[in-house]
Parts: sequence; C-alpha cells; structure tokens
Amino acid sequence: MPIGFVGTGAITAAIVTGLSPEGGPRPAIRLSPRNAARASDLASRFDNVSVCVSNQEVLDSSETVILAVRPQVAEEVLSELKFPPGQTVISVVAGFPTRRLASLGVPGDQIWRAIPLPSIAQRRSPTAVYPPGGPTTELFAPLGRVFEIRVEDHLNAFSTATSTMAAYFGFIGQIAAWVARKGVPEQQAREYMASMFAGLAAAGLETSQRSFEDLAEAHATPGGLNAQVLRDMTDRGAFEILNEALDSVHRRATGQAT
Repeated sequence: MPIGFVGTGAITAAIVTGLSPEGGPRPAIRLSPRNAARASDLASRFDNVSVCVSNQEVLDSSETVILAVRPQVAEEVLSELKFPPGQTVISVVAGFPTRRLASLGVPGDQIWRAIPLPSIAQRRSPTAVYPPGGPTTELFAPLGRVFEIRVEDHLNAFSTATSTMAAYFGFIGQIAAWVARKGVPEQQAREYMASMFAGLAAAGLETSQRSFEDLAEAHATPGGLNAQVLRDMTDRGAFEILNEALDSVHRRATGQAT
C-alpha cells in the first residue's frame, strides 16, 4: 500500500522514519519534491522511499496520502490538486478543520485528521486521530499509542495542547541554565533536569488514576520548596498567561483566526 506525503517537512521526516524500521516491514513511500534536500536525504536513507516530480504524482501513485504542508501554504498547495476517487486522505495540517479541507477540493468522505508528534520517529508518539478507527488508526498504531477522537472539536483541543512543546523545552532550559549559573557544568545540569522531568512524566503515566492537581499537591509539601515555587508562579499569573496563550492558539486551531 503506497503512502504518499504532500509536504516534506520535519513531521513528514519523523513519520517516514517511524514507518521504516531497521529489519522490519517497510511500506512504499512517495515524497513530495517541495523540500528537495530533505526528500533526497530520506530517499538515500531508506530504500522504500522515492521522490516524485510533483505533488500530483504523489497523489496519483499512492493509495493513502498524508497532507503535511505548512498551514500558511496549505490553501495554495491543496487547491491545485485533484484527488483520485476512493483515496484515503490523512491531514496533519494544524488549524485546518475537515470543512476547510473539503472546501479546497479534498473529498469530504475520505478525510481523516491526525496529530502525530516528533517522537513518532522513535515509535513512541501519542497520536490523536479523528474520526476513530479506519486506516488512520491502522497506520499509526505501530508508532505509539493512538487516541481515537469522536468529536472534531476535541481533536482541536489536543492540537492546541501540543503547542506547548516548545514552551516545555524553554521552561526546562531556563531551569538548567539557572543551575549552570551556579557553577554546575552545563551538560551535567542539562542531563539532570532531563532525567528529573522524565521521572515526573513516568509518574504521571504510572498513576493515571490521579489528577495532575493531586500529583502537584503530593509533590508540594506544605511550607516546602516545591510549594513555594508553585505559589509564586500562581500568584504572579504564570498559569493565567498559559491559559490565555492556549485560548489564542485554539482560535487558530478551530479556524476562528488566521
């Protein structure tokens, strides 16, 4: 089952890597020529990958097509394409609801949406898909846990939540930099903080019956250091700023802002 990609950015590279495991089954993959350097690199690394001469050739030679263009150019790129009858179309374009994709000529009864993350390259991405079941779940199931979403607005909420990834690294980076300013070697500070937050993430998964609020309270001994930082951030409006940023992104994810 050939899989085609319209758009050859970072998330395409991550999905292609996840779909091409060493020593495992590899589907035939057709790439858009749009990012020539990245497409050429993927084709040289994986023998199941080839580069097409145009986006239309990607569609014409693939049973399943993943739309992975940047939102800023999606309308221009998609409006020029003709989708073959019966083709499965999976969009990973952020901020493009199904109705907007359909208005650009994507057959409405063939559209799925998905939110794969960069960790899909290592086959450990949580991937939200809408609607549930079907070829999207089948495609992404080997690449990490699939979260099947029944309401498109809920998928938009997950899409909004993923916008915090860069802020997460900015947050942890600020802490590591502060530690380094106290004379700790930078690499040691980085590795310590990465390990600390990895442990916290594991605790969140292992105690999934407990809310994050409960876990925050469990880690904040009254009068202790964790309680002090949590109180200071709350009092200074850090979490209000976060909620405002999420609301702003959500407006884009639901097509309310451009």
